[in-house]
Amino acid sequence: MFSHSRLMLQRSRLPQLAEKHSEAFAAILCSGLLLLGWIALQFGWIGLALLILPAAYVAGGYESAREGLTTLFKEKELDVDLLMIVAALGAAGLGLWRQEYYLIIDGAVLILIFAISGALEDYAMQRTDRSIRSLMSLTSDTAQVLRLGREVSVPIDQLELGDQIVVKPGEIIPTDGLILEGFSTLNQAAITGESIPVEKTIGDEVFAGTLNGNGALKLKVHQPPESSLLRRVIRLVEQAQTETPPSQQFIERFEHGYARVIVGAGILLAVLPPFLLHWSWETTIYRALIFLVVASPCALMAAIMPTLLSGIANGARQGILFKNGAQLEQIGRVRAIAFDKTGTLTTGQLKVCEVIPVAGFDTAAVLQVATALESSSEHPIGAAIVQAAQKLDWSRATEVQAYPGRGIAGSWRQQLVFVGTADFVKQFVTHLPLELGQCADLLEQDGKTVVWVAQAQQAIGVIAIADHVRPEAARAIAQLKKLGIEQIIMLTGDNQRTAHSIAHAIGVDQVYAELLPEDKLHIIRQLQTQYKTVAMVGDGINDAPALAQASVGIAMGVAGSDVALETADIVLVADRLEKIAAAVKLGRRSHRVVKQNIGFAIGFIVLLIAVNFAGNITLPIGVVGHEGSTVLVILSGLRLLRN
Repeated sequence: MFSHSRLMLQRSRLPQLAEKHSEAFAAILCSGLLLLGWIALQFGWIGLALLILPAAYVAGGYESAREGLTTLFKEKELDVDLLMIVAALGAAGLGLWRQEYYLIIDGAVLILIFAISGALEDYAMQRTDRSIRSLMSLTSDTAQVLRLGREVSVPIDQLELGDQIVVKPGEIIPTDGLILEGFSTLNQAAITGESIPVEKTIGDEVFAGTLNGNGALKLKVHQPPESSLLRRVIRLVEQAQTETPPSQQFIERFEHGYARVIVGAGILLAVLPPFLLHWSWETTIYRALIFLVVASPCALMAAIMPTLLSGIANGARQGILFKNGAQLEQIGRVRAIAFDKTGTLTTGQLKVCEVIPVAGFDTAAVLQVATALESSSEHPIGAAIVQAAQKLDWSRATEVQAYPGRGIAGSWRQQLVFVGTADFVKQFVTHLPLELGQCADLLEQDGKTVVWVAQAQQAIGVIAIADHVRPEAARAIAQLKKLGIEQIIMLTGDNQRTAHSIAHAIGVDQVYAELLPEDKLHIIRQLQTQYKTVAMVGDGINDAPALAQASVGIAMGVAGSDVALETADIVLVADRLEKIAAAVKLGRRSHRVVKQNIGFAIGFIVLLIAVNFAGNITLPIGVVGHEGSTVLVILSGLRLLRN
């Protein structure tokens, strides 16, 4: 029974696999049939070869012929796909006419090259709507709405303005709303990028997709669910991903223009020489078909894809994953790079960075008192303090009472102890030491969160907590500036003071703070008007629209959310920021090689065309020259496999 079920499951997956890998299957089938046809010719089985080789043409060229004819009839444009089919059929027709059947092989090779290229492009572009589905997975399908004093499960799309929603501890906020009752700490990092969870109480706004802490909340729906911040993020990602970049538009225009020129020239070459040069019609048609073969842009197309694939393989060895070849070229043209702060330039994890005791106390004593209280707290700041005191000998306080948004108090070793803000602790001590207050001010100016610790009506010290900057951040930014990147920008949802402190420490040129996802998107657009090619580096859901809009989106592989990883064009596997500079170098190198290959390919095509006009080339030699130049260009592209 189990084997039967597994067999049925495998069969159900076959159509999906066939659809997903259709281009690759076509290329493999074409190559197999081409090999069989060549073997048949080797043994002199002409009839069998003439049955097999047309099948190879159909297998490898069907999709290109369909796309070429669709473009021709619907858009009134000629493209390279149709040109390749005409050249291949011309070679086959000439082979049948002159009974030089190996020319049919040459036409099939042309088709095979394009079939392989089509398969590679198909794999490179299979990113479709996965990022949108990942975003949607963050939203709840239903919300618990109060109706006549009872909780009723209502689909999100059916919520109405004024509905009251109950959100229990640990649940995802289902839609944007205003808090009517309750107090809790919400983790908003996925939406706003704030590194520290935010305390929310009556009257505060909460966002869909954020994670509720330990408090129960009653919310009021104050705007339609489709207008929620998370839904806006989804729409922005969709919009940014559907916009065609200028470089892609240029490539498409060039392809159509090249095809029109070659086809037009081929027609003229097939008609005019008998009247102008007194060629025979057989010679004219022969030269026209040679022209179509040697002018077929296989070498020109191969000038790009093998080079970019080699660069992608090189990047993968270095822990840099390029999702498509176009972005390998784009990263080499980048003039400005925008970084998200939390989880990108910083680790995204709160840690105790400094403990300052007053005279008569030491660091351990301050941490012991703070941990005695915070061990009973679920607040992220408390967790950071407990983590810092792991190696100390401490005991849990009793009669612990939390004061939301201010601090926590209790009894420890028969003494009252307090941890919290300066204003909170000030209520229970005789005075706050002036020097300690000055130290606290300096720490806060550096963007750190400061908590005061008091024991027996005496302030005994302060503890500074911060999201630490990645050790390699400053070095990575210095490398980028050395490469000539004109502007390094930080985009964050955190406050201005924290953002500017971190930016100054690591050498960032410009800072935008207190941003929502749509703000980051607008800033990326502004930067693109000024610098044209702009990269965005991020890790969170809140970065997804900006990553999609940027010329090159770069995601952190370890710290990055699923949505960021799906939306981005490049993923840093080990979150090593210095690999961005390596990616820029690799992109610039690939750009140089592509230009060299294009120059060589065009030059060789021009040479073959000139020799063909002079009448000193046969079709086999033309095919050899055409395929030889393609092989040389491919080998040139493989240079990028070397570090």
